[in-house]
Amino acid sequence: MEPKGRLIGVVGAIALAAVIVGGVIGWAIGHSGRKAATVAETTVSGGTVDPHVAAGAHDFVQFACAQCHGLGGRGGVSADVPALTGLGTALTVDQLTSIIDHGLGESANPDKPYMPVWKGVVSPAQVSDLVEYIRAGLPDVPLAEPVPIPEGQGAAVAGSRLYVRYGCINCHGPNGLGGIPNPEAEDKTIPALAGADFREEFNTDAKVGEMIRSGSVIGKPPIVSMPHWGGILSDEQLADLVAYLKTFS
Repeated sequence: MEPKGRLIGVVGAIALAAVIVGGVIGWAIGHSGRKAATVAETTVSGGTVDPHVAAGAHDFVQFACAQCHGLGGRGGVSADVPALTGLGTALTVDQLTSIIDHGLGESANPDKPYMPVWKGVVSPAQVSDLVEYIRAGLPDVPLAEPVPIPEGQGAAVAGSRLYVRYGCINCHGPNGLGGIPNPEAEDKTIPALAGADFREEFNTDAKVGEMIRSGSVIGKPPIVSMPHWGGILSDEQLADLVAYLKTFS
């Protein structure tokens, strides 16, 4: 069997987990080839949102950025993950693009959120839209909201919604079937969370839960890496996700 880091790859979800940590504002200002966006430039009269900003807002939810940075990037989820509001003028297009593509954070400590390497999972067009959304001030966009988590319907049902809400589905696929390309990794794809190989290595609930908690941060782009969720997901949420993964073939 391959080591854990090669087996689990990345949970897409997992979001712009720690886009801006201490010192990033001081990152050397790079030249941006695109015109700086403003709220006025990205909206039109009548409240219609610019299509790229709207797409970025939906990507922000789809890739679970909101689960770490808060809805609309307003923070409040973790003391280790800052809000993104106000960064549209503090960082250039090139800087924001680089952070999304290459990840950022404290990769050695699973209790500290780490933003994964997204290059290869989030397309260049989606990255561009995310940057547009951030630089527009992360405005509210209708229906760009995380899926709700039902209560009182059992752990596996809650876990199935968490699997979407936290972006696991983006990298491991529906029903954990995997197959998302990860060209620079040894096995060339992001592994499945279903099947004999996975269950042979992760043969207890505790091992599966620890895999989600501690992630697999290779930290060397362009290899896609799975963030550690220990500082974001509660013990109950981890247990719900484990219950859902157990329903996979």
